[in-house]
Amino acid sequence: MLHQRQNINRKFTDTYTFGVKLLKTFNVFFTDEETNKIIPFSNIDELITFKNNMRKPPKGNTPITITKINNNVIEISGILKKSDSLSQDPNIGALTAISYALRKLGWKYNIIITKHKLEQRHIKKSKFVQIAHDLNIGLDKLYIPKVELDNLYWHYDREGEKLATIFVHVIVESFTNGNSIFENHAGCEKGYFITSENEYIALEKYVNREDYKSGNKTAKLNIPDLILIDVNKLEIINIEGKKITNLKEGLKSLEEYCKIEGMYIKKYYPKYEIIRTLVIYGGNEKDIKQEIKIGFLLSKDGNILLGIEAPHLFKLAVKNLLDFWRN
Repeated sequence: MLHQRQNINRKFTDTYTFGVKLLKTFNVFFTDEETNKIIPFSNIDELITFKNNMRKPPKGNTPITITKINNNVIEISGILKKSDSLSQDPNIGALTAISYALRKLGWKYNIIITKHKLEQRHIKKSKFVQIAHDLNIGLDKLYIPKVELDNLYWHYDREGEKLATIFVHVIVESFTNGNSIFENHAGCEKGYFITSENEYIALEKYVNREDYKSGNKTAKLNIPDLILIDVNKLEIINIEGKKITNLKEGLKSLEEYCKIEGMYIKKYYPKYEIIRTLVIYGGNEKDIKQEIKIGFLLSKDGNILLGIEAPHLFKLAVKNLLDFWRN
C-alpha cells in the first residue's frame, strides 16, 4: 500500500540533492517537508566540492565539473551544443543555475563555460545568451554579444491550460491526504510513475515502439497530465488538463487512457477504482453541470467550480482550502 510520500524516509540522489541545494541557495521554499530540510550551500568551496564529488556520467560523456583556476576565474565544463545549435538541455539550466549560485555566494570574478562545443555562429539571442549576459558568464574562446533582457520571456502564465491542473495538484497535496503518483505539467520534465510499493518508474512512450515507427499511431501511449491517488477511498484519478476552448479535445483525450490503465494502473493498483476527469482553465463560467466529465474548473478570474461528479478528493481539497483561509 502506498503511504503518504511526505512520511516516507526517502533517500535522495546526489543529483536531486544538488539541484535542491542550488535552489535553496536562491531562497526557494519547498512545500515538501523532507525536501525543504535540505540546506543551501554556505560557501563557494562547498558547492564546488559537492558537485565534483558526484558520480560521473558514462565514459564518453562530458561531465559538469567546476574548477577554481585562481582567485579570478572559475571554469565550469559542460556541453551546450545539440543539433548544431545552442540548445542543450538540461545543461543550459544546470550551468546557469550553478553560475547564479556562485554569484549569490559572492563570486564577483570571471565564470567561464568550457568544453561547450559551440562555435561563434551558434551565439544568437536565446535564453542562455540573455542569462549569460545578465550574470556575466563567458564562453571559452567565444564572444557573447550584449543583449537586452527580454522581460516577456519570463512572466507569470495566465493563459496556459496547465494552470488548473497545477492548482489541483497543489491543493490536493497541501490540504488532503491525497498524493500525485504521476505528473506531466507544462514547463517541467515528465515525472515518474509511483507504484504501490513506492518505486519510481519511467512510463513508456509507446505500447509498441516498432509498431508505432511503422506508422501505427495508435501504438503510442497516451498519458494523463496528472494522476492522483486517494488512499482512503481507494480511488485513482486520471486527469486531463485543458483550456475551456479545447473542451472537446479534452473529452476525446479521456477516452484514450485505456492503455495506460491496463499497462500501469491496474497492474500496480489492482484494488483501486479508476476515475477519469477533466480539469479546465479559463472562461467566466458560473455553472458546469452540462458536462459531467468536468471535475474542476478554474476561471480566469480565479473562481472555482466543482463538477456534479467531481472526485471526492477534489471536494475535500477545495473545502479544506476555503476553511484554511476563513480561519
